[in-house]
Amino acid sequence: MGGTSVGGSGGGGAGSGGDGGSAAGGGITNAAGGGQGGLGGASEGGASGAPSEEPGVRFVGRVDTTDPSAARFAWSGTGVVARFSGTSVGVRLEGGQQYTVVIDGTVRPKLVPSNGLTQVAMGLAAGEHTVELYRRTEAHLGESRFLGFDFGDGQLLPPPPAPARRIEVIGDSITCGYGNEGADMSCPFSPDTENHYLTYAAISARTLGAELSTVCWSGKGVVCNYGDDASSCMDPMPGYYDRTLPQQAASTWDFSRFQPHAVVINLGTNDFSTAQDPTPSQFENAYVAFLEHVREKNPDAWILCTVGPLLNGADLDTARSSIENAVARRTQAGDAKVKAFTLSPTDPADGYGCDYHPNLTTHQKMAAALTAELEKTLGW
Repeated sequence: MGGTSVGGSGGGGAGSGGDGGSAAGGGITNAAGGGQGGLGGASEGGASGAPSEEPGVRFVGRVDTTDPSAARFAWSGTGVVARFSGTSVGVRLEGGQQYTVVIDGTVRPKLVPSNGLTQVAMGLAAGEHTVELYRRTEAHLGESRFLGFDFGDGQLLPPPPAPARRIEVIGDSITCGYGNEGADMSCPFSPDTENHYLTYAAISARTLGAELSTVCWSGKGVVCNYGDDASSCMDPMPGYYDRTLPQQAASTWDFSRFQPHAVVINLGTNDFSTAQDPTPSQFENAYVAFLEHVREKNPDAWILCTVGPLLNGADLDTARSSIENAVARRTQAGDAKVKAFTLSPTDPADGYGCDYHPNLTTHQKMAAALTAELEKTLGW
């Protein structure tokens, strides 16, 4: 079939419970060329993620679709889902990022696109298939640009429905997956060892059949970032929370496009790994202010607060107690849907990823803890 297009539709979230979000755009037909087309359409998906009945793709995570020829995204786990009839699929992506590929629920080798058309899968059985692409690498490595799928002689179909459950996770390098595929603690940061799809948040979302939107950046804190001195902290995570494209201050996210049932905050590690840590009261006050802002943007969600698993000793005690105090203050102010929960420090017997970050084993343990907490709190 010539001229399948790649307009978005409905809210995000992979059919296999991958890293979800919201979408925009309806499919159009481009008569030039077999099985390929531009981004198409312009209708916004709602927070419930109701799919369009027209052919199109579903974007996952925070995606900027203001340019109808190319969708842009940068947060970890963002990507695109499509359903098609055919035997092959290729994609046009720019930005030099790395992606997890899922075809019909099976994870394929990671994708590192080249300029122009990159083949994703060939020789598939004739019939209907689902393709999912999720960004493995994090925001500070730059933006991705999605220019469209190519299905050869195949045909784009309406996308699969989004999961009904929705989760947002806010974090730092731990949530991004920094070094989780590294051999041990001696390796430095590299995009080759960062895999968001295998982080605790992504695993938990798939276990629960939930749509996931992730907002994370390595080194970010609530008050201070990694390596900051408390007297001169700049640009912590709260200042990035409202952005669609994290490196563009004017890129504002429309929170109505994705209203989660739960927001999980895993911040504080970098605040207490600085040259001079913020005082407990500084951290607590900033945390309360961030909780107030998150509540404003997500009026009906449970907000679950934690820190881990890198901190230990006195720093862990201070971070935990400050978070618990911040939660208590919000509860006393009348917020009945905010709570703290614990993540255990890394067990040295499980080993480490790069720069002592959690490896895949630790992420699996964290996922089990988060899944249990979400099941208990939300009744899932």
